[in-house]
Amino acid sequence: MRSCADYSAKIPNVNRLLCEAAQLQDMQARSVLGRPIWGRDVRANDARLRVLVLGAIHGDEMSSSSLVFHWIAMAQTPTADTPLPIHWRFIPALNPDGMFAKPARRVNAHGVDLNRNFPTPNWARDARQYWEGRTRRDPRRWPGNKPLSEPESRFLLEQMDSFKPNLIVSVHAPYGVLDFDGPTAPPSRLGRLYLDQVGIFPGSLGNYGGIHKGVPVVTIELPNASRTPKDAEMRQMWIDLLRWTSNRLGPGVSTAAGDLPK
Repeated sequence: MRSCADYSAKIPNVNRLLCEAAQLQDMQARSVLGRPIWGRDVRANDARLRVLVLGAIHGDEMSSSSLVFHWIAMAQTPTADTPLPIHWRFIPALNPDGMFAKPARRVNAHGVDLNRNFPTPNWARDARQYWEGRTRRDPRRWPGNKPLSEPESRFLLEQMDSFKPNLIVSVHAPYGVLDFDGPTAPPSRLGRLYLDQVGIFPGSLGNYGGIHKGVPVVTIELPNASRTPKDAEMRQMWIDLLRWTSNRLGPGVSTAAGDLPK
């Protein structure tokens, strides 16, 4: 993958070997500026659950992309006591234009915050009102002129519709907490990150997926946007996620996404 030279130069704690080992595939989607959006499926035998893991929805939160690369490596080498077979889909950088801007930017190339651009109920009424009143017209949090105005957010919606994840994990930074939206009991912690549900806002993925669509959304806020946790901490977060997923979304637990297609 040619982009590994670019990604390893940009993303903290991701060398070219780790990037190439991820064996990312072109997801046949393009950013505003025409950059490919890359992804990787890792599917265990007899997988009955599907989990979608997203990094760098905000382009200046580069540690989020790094964590996804490290988790791809862990998914490819599962431990003997992996509790549940899972079909993983990893997208390390949903916002490549923001990531590769100089300097990196939270928003995409149209200046839209992708995490405010999803079609939550009453978006037309609430999104701009929230932006003007709560963020004081912060340009870093501009929701766009209409929901799904951006190719990156449309791509993610298409992934939700076609892949039908039972769980979405969205990685961010730098608040150092764990957030959750959805119909099941949340994880109390992943590694050193403890649950601190901060509420919902118009157009967010947590609001759209977890509240509107009923698909649990775990939002990880790493403590630092430009530096990853230590390797042992990233592994502990992974183990805790596996355990919670097995306990809450395992066989016999009803989920909004339904069964895998035959």
